[in-house]
Amino acid sequence: MNQDEVFRALADPTRRSLLDELFARDGQTLSALEQRLPMSRFGVMKHLKVLEAAGLVKTKRRGREKLHFLNPVPIRLVHDRWVSKYAEPWAAGLSGLKKRIEEEPTMDTGTQEKSGKRPWTAEPTEKVFEIFIKTTPERVWEAITDPELRRKYNFGASARSDWTSGSRYELAAGDMQLAEGENLEVDPPRRLVQSFTAVWSEEVRAEGTSRVTWEIEQVENSCRLTVTHDQLRENAHSELYGGWPMILSGLKTLLESGEELTTPGSLRYSS
Repeated sequence: MNQDEVFRALADPTRRSLLDELFARDGQTLSALEQRLPMSRFGVMKHLKVLEAAGLVKTKRRGREKLHFLNPVPIRLVHDRWVSKYAEPWAAGLSGLKKRIEEEPTMDTGTQEKSGKRPWTAEPTEKVFEIFIKTTPERVWEAITDPELRRKYNFGASARSDWTSGSRYELAAGDMQLAEGENLEVDPPRRLVQSFTAVWSEEVRAEGTSRVTWEIEQVENSCRLTVTHDQLRENAHSELYGGWPMILSGLKTLLESGEELTTPGSLRYSS
């Protein structure tokens, strides 16, 4: 994942608008995106191609349709490189202030009028995250399933299971249980499908069970890791899927450098 390509992709306002559209409603077709932008279908395709090359958009086939998903992991990697654990709370505070100001009623409400919702509360039912890691599939699989390695990039939480199809697993930090589920498919070192029930708060527990699929693919001297979090209920709580960019960024950092991220979020349950 070349960060020059990420900056080049983000430099264009039209491409940023496309990312905004996918943030508002993930998993859109080319036809749907074309209707939202004042340009030809070919123009939208060209911009999407640049975003895909930068890793900011991930596509998946559903029958005859090609769906486009926002992949925020490259942006998280940029953040982790230049925002220290000391600066992050200030950056987050200023970003939150800017967002609140921009969300005043004077904003354009065209999308809201159609759906009855503001764009950033659109109904997410599937999220797709992708990252390239310079390592082997076996090493990625080990990092997913080994309790000690998992703890180092997953907010301090270890994954405990015997990793066989139909077996149970749990994510826990010490005596605090954070999530649980069943290993639906176990195909090392290529594919792991799990049911997922978050239990770290009453709000996320009420969301019920969703599904997480890990797919590992060798690409020359690197691995493409794709995490799909789907079967989410409509208007699902963002805490269910919002941590994936930091988790995958931490995984890449750990496997490529042996170091652990020290941002406040990455240390959430480490104590």
